[in-house]
Amino acid sequence: MWFRNLLVYRLTQNIPFDVEALETALAAKPARPCASQELSTYGFVAPFGKGEDAPLVHASQGFLLISTRKEERILPGSVVKDALKDKVDEIENEQMRKVYKKEREQLKDDIIQAFLPRAFIRKSGTFAAIAPEQGLILVDASSPKRAEDLLSTLREAIGSLPVRPLTVKIAPSATMTDWVKTQKAADDFFVLDECELRDTHEDGGVVRCKRQDLTSDEIQQHLEVGKQVTQLSLGWQDKLSFVLDDKLVIKRLRFEELLQDQAEQDGGDDDLGQQDASFLLMMLTFKEFLPALFEALGGEEIPQGI
Repeated sequence: MWFRNLLVYRLTQNIPFDVEALETALAAKPARPCASQELSTYGFVAPFGKGEDAPLVHASQGFLLISTRKEERILPGSVVKDALKDKVDEIENEQMRKVYKKEREQLKDDIIQAFLPRAFIRKSGTFAAIAPEQGLILVDASSPKRAEDLLSTLREAIGSLPVRPLTVKIAPSATMTDWVKTQKAADDFFVLDECELRDTHEDGGVVRCKRQDLTSDEIQQHLEVGKQVTQLSLGWQDKLSFVLDDKLVIKRLRFEELLQDQAEQDGGDDDLGQQDASFLLMMLTFKEFLPALFEALGGEEIPQGI
């Protein structure tokens, strides 16, 4: 149970997350298989364990873990397009008439409905951690759309969820550019070997570097002509490494072996114990890491009225 990506959301009001009440609310929107004519379904599943008795909310020292599952039927657009063309050609040739837009759309809908029961089903899951004391919801996703799917479904389940993406006072690209330019990050952070440099002009170029010495003259020359760092790989203490972008999305989050070994030792021989230990250790690490990161990026921006 280690998040691989991180989107951070700030709760703008205090919400009493009662575990039993949350469990009941999530149970009203369970994940389920797609029916034969459904394109997709979305709902909550147990984050740990399997079976009907597995809880939909895992609680550990005040931190809560929830999980969703999406099922969607995969119907390639090219397949529908080819079938539609064949049907249109057949009608036009046999009936000697033109098939116009409205009829074409109806034919397309009929083809989709006919193909749906035979389409492959793809399943995907998303985890989210709720830290009520810190006023944060952390979603294991790099796509805001994927995070919003989870948050909107949670909002529907509990009735209200006043959250917003967490933002900082200084543009992250400005801070990251300064770190690479001065070859020094904030305390406890260190620059690794990957970055993306982007020209500030609308049609400007993009340079992506991997396994590169970011202190080299080549990188500095790009900065001197005005390119900004829009993505940067960083390490924090000796606990984790990650890639940060200019939208405050944390990607490719990796917890160092020291933490993984500690979780394995704390969790004992039981699988659920291992999962709980790794979740708790991850959240305790986030409790220290995230405030340090936001402070290093200029401090959290709090909109007026909140």
